[in-house]
Amino acid sequence: MISDELRQAAEHGRVCALAAQGQRDLQRCLTAHPDLFAEGPFDGALTSTIAMVTAFSAPRCSAAELRLTNRAVLWVFALDWQVDRLATSAAALDRLVQGQLRVADGAPPLADDPLGRFLAVLHADLAAAPAFDRLGGAWRAAARRSLLAMRREWQWKTAMGDGIPPRPTLAEYLDNADNLASTLVNVVQWIRTGAAEAEAQLDRLVVVSDAVQRALRLVNDLSTYERDLRWGDLNAIMLVDDRSVVEQELKRLVAEATELLEELRDDCPREAEYLTRQLGYTTGFYRSTDFWGVS
Repeated sequence: MISDELRQAAEHGRVCALAAQGQRDLQRCLTAHPDLFAEGPFDGALTSTIAMVTAFSAPRCSAAELRLTNRAVLWVFALDWQVDRLATSAAALDRLVQGQLRVADGAPPLADDPLGRFLAVLHADLAAAPAFDRLGGAWRAAARRSLLAMRREWQWKTAMGDGIPPRPTLAEYLDNADNLASTLVNVVQWIRTGAAEAEAQLDRLVVVSDAVQRALRLVNDLSTYERDLRWGDLNAIMLVDDRSVVEQELKRLVAEATELLEELRDDCPREAEYLTRQLGYTTGFYRSTDFWGVS
């Protein structure tokens, strides 16, 4: 009994050490890009939570294998902050989105685009992965989907704030779940680690990741509704007459994702485990706290 507890505690310690190494790298990113991370909630707590979710989702990976994944999550948070908090007009938002799309395609960032400069470093590191020559198109597609989804949500949120109907349906909202960008991050993980050897395999992983992403979208919304009200953000609960509708939809989405994960397990056991742990960890995390530390 004691030996089992020791082994379990040692494994937990190893995963926490993996997260600690990830956090240190993310802190170096904050220091290297002060014009991007000088303001807002980009502190040690945020980098810690990012590093923890990747470490607990992929405990078999090394710190080196998770470095780009962690940095991709940090870029997504920086992008989300700029879209939701700093974009004051449709024109400004379009400039932001188009600038990131160009960099995701391999173009150099503009001189006045600190977010694009951070993405350019991420893109260069990802392009050095052996699988990128074959799978770079999947990266570009995932980046485009997330950027356009964030723009679409901003348009919905702005229209609702101005009282312009119609508001999106819950189904339309979930179809736009790429604004969460977890599939984008997962594509980075799979290209970097060589998990997907062929485009067909990565396409299948993206389908399952999208199912998990839709569930995570509602996990997030159910936990952050009060904050979204204060910030003026869009939330699934705002689109229905009763919170229980979202809760029931989440149960359905989790069941759907679980079925796909079981089907994936025989052919891609490590990737199925990664997505399962991602779903479970995030669900548990949001029961107590949020990634953003600002009120």
